[in-house]
Amino acid sequence: MSQSTITELPDDAGAVLLTLARGAIGARLGLSSVASGPSATGNDSWLDRPGATFVTLRLGQDLRGCIGSLMAHRPLRRDVQDNALAAAFQDPRFRPLTVPEFHEMTVEVSVLSAPEPISYSNRAEALAALRPGIDGVVLTAAGRRATFLPQVWDELPDREVFIAHLLRKAGLPAGFWDDSVRLERYTVTAFEE
Repeated sequence: MSQSTITELPDDAGAVLLTLARGAIGARLGLSSVASGPSATGNDSWLDRPGATFVTLRLGQDLRGCIGSLMAHRPLRRDVQDNALAAAFQDPRFRPLTVPEFHEMTVEVSVLSAPEPISYSNRAEALAALRPGIDGVVLTAAGRRATFLPQVWDELPDREVFIAHLLRKAGLPAGFWDDSVRLERYTVTAFEE
């Protein structure tokens, strides 16, 4: 399937995608009244096109779950709903979301562009090629893979620190670098409650 492009989203996409995410979680918790809310108006075929998303849940400023897809492999509607459920109930860093937390959480849906390779010949060039605040980064090295959304730049604005944390997320030492390291970039359109 081809990657949907973030420029194809309608003006009401944020309200629709956030409602889909929250509604899926609420339905799983047995809160069927939560599933209602803004829906796509007019032609909603954009929700049936392949799309890649990440759904991030927060309690206050604290991360409560974040799961997503790097490549479009299913309809955008299903990707948002499945990633919302995974962020709420399957993120291995957290226990499953509870009803009281549901009422306190905020939801963010990020729609990703297709990842593109970053060209470089060494770590310094790779760091220089990164665009803080713009690039989501996928790191693949030594048989491992990890990603940070562009929003992570808010917490880790230094390129070296950003890559060190990404390497650690992949299960590698912060200073690791060899010829197996591959970086890709993507951008997001993010919607938050």
